[in-house]
Amino acid sequence: MTAIKNIVLVHGAFSDGSGYRGIYDILTSQGFNVTIVQNPLTSLQNDATATTVVLDNQDGPTILAGHSWGGAVITEAGNHPNVAGLVYIAAFQPDTAESALQWFRSAPPAPENGIQPPNEKGIVYYAKETFHAGFCADIPKADADFLYASQGAFYAQCFVTPITAAAWRHKPTYGIIATEDKSILPDIQRNMYTRSNTKTIELKASHALHISQPQAVADYISTVAGELAGKNIWGDVNALC
Repeated sequence: MTAIKNIVLVHGAFSDGSGYRGIYDILTSQGFNVTIVQNPLTSLQNDATATTVVLDNQDGPTILAGHSWGGAVITEAGNHPNVAGLVYIAAFQPDTAESALQWFRSAPPAPENGIQPPNEKGIVYYAKETFHAGFCADIPKADADFLYASQGAFYAQCFVTPITAAAWRHKPTYGIIATEDKSILPDIQRNMYTRSNTKTIELKASHALHISQPQAVADYISTVAGELAGKNIWGDVNALC
């Protein structure tokens, strides 16, 4: 049995790595080595490269988790040999040759959804008017206002770039469905995760469940790490790589 003590967290398009602070505090207190990727958000390849750099620095089997857009990133970067398992946190999960945008468009958006068309520089922002209701309805408005003010510049080419080789096809894969999500609808999440036979749980939470329910998300990641160690799958994963 090989213990899994490394956790790498990948953020999404409209909140940066600081959104993982609550999960970081909980998991590190349990003895995990937690690293948070700061995506440049300039392209799928650049985000995947940033994640690969972090994975290179892990000293053994690692759980790679991604929120929202971060799901596409871990799908691309998760082929790294250090990755023992993937966790999708209300996240996109495209297949090889699919893009995140294909799944975003697979159902009509919620009225609260505030993802804007790209501006003249090709950058996508979340609208201020609907940010709280559409992205993080279950956190205080003051915190939502700060998240809005600190969102990065997310380049639209990220959304439309297809995955080259989906890691979930050969890595143990887990997911959390946010049942109150207005950004990636719960049914879109269910459809993606059903297609891939992802093992899932559901939380009554907004899209920003990593911020609003850090204990529940951290507990799930910890459970996944224990389950994979208990299955002693590390050798099998490396063989597949």
